[in-house]
Amino acid sequence: MFISIIADYGTGDPAFAEVTQRLLAGLSNAQLHTLSVPPFSTLATGFWIAQLGLNPGPDDRLIYHNCAPRQDDPEARQNNEGEGLTYALLPNGVKVVGVNAGYTLSFIKDHAKVLRGVNVSRGGSQFRSRDVFPAAAAAIMQDDLSLLGENLSSEQIPNVPDNRVAWVDGYGNIKTTIPAHTLSLEPESKIVIRIGDVVSDAVYSDGSFKVAEGTLAFAPGSSGWSSPDADEPFRWMELFLRGGSAWERFGKPRVNQSITQLA
Repeated sequence: MFISIIADYGTGDPAFAEVTQRLLAGLSNAQLHTLSVPPFSTLATGFWIAQLGLNPGPDDRLIYHNCAPRQDDPEARQNNEGEGLTYALLPNGVKVVGVNAGYTLSFIKDHAKVLRGVNVSRGGSQFRSRDVFPAAAAAIMQDDLSLLGENLSSEQIPNVPDNRVAWVDGYGNIKTTIPAHTLSLEPESKIVIRIGDVVSDAVYSDGSFKVAEGTLAFAPGSSGWSSPDADEPFRWMELFLRGGSAWERFGKPRVNQSITQLA
């Protein structure tokens, strides 16, 4: 069994160790991998749920995610209550358990074969992903579905926002929420991209390395997935500065920041 934990605890935060320990208490034979997203970034969380969940991997897989900004209700919280726990089953059998907050389920909502609430407490702890949710995740991974609640419809979940920064990788490449198939540019076309207050020339490319050193490319990136009902794999556009960092070129933008194509 392989478990990916996606959460906004922070890189190297002991919270990952605490959650891992609780999950292993119920799933002692599991292998775990942790992935940290920026604080309160439900967009990055949702992006990686889909990227990991919809692509090939071990057969017996769980994605356990927690990014819960508690923004569903602006009023004062009682008993640390937050957004509710959900369960999704992807077409390849991957199980997804985590909080329905913001965009966490947006990338998978139209792919999931099952999408349901999980009947566990929405409160009871400031650290619900350690104290409340692991037992439910363990039960679901052992095919005990007695905690599953009402079905969720895709209309209840927001769409993936257009033209945003979805992720910045270790090389400074900017992964976006712009689907590659929505563009009709000729290769080598010159374009102008704006992120925040920074504007830069770029070249549209059908492959990132088909540009000269020092050139900012706007190209289908490495992120995306195949779909049984599609002829071509789905790909997200990426900004790539060969020999440098697109992220630094644009002034180190944050995840969820808007991207505009000016020309």
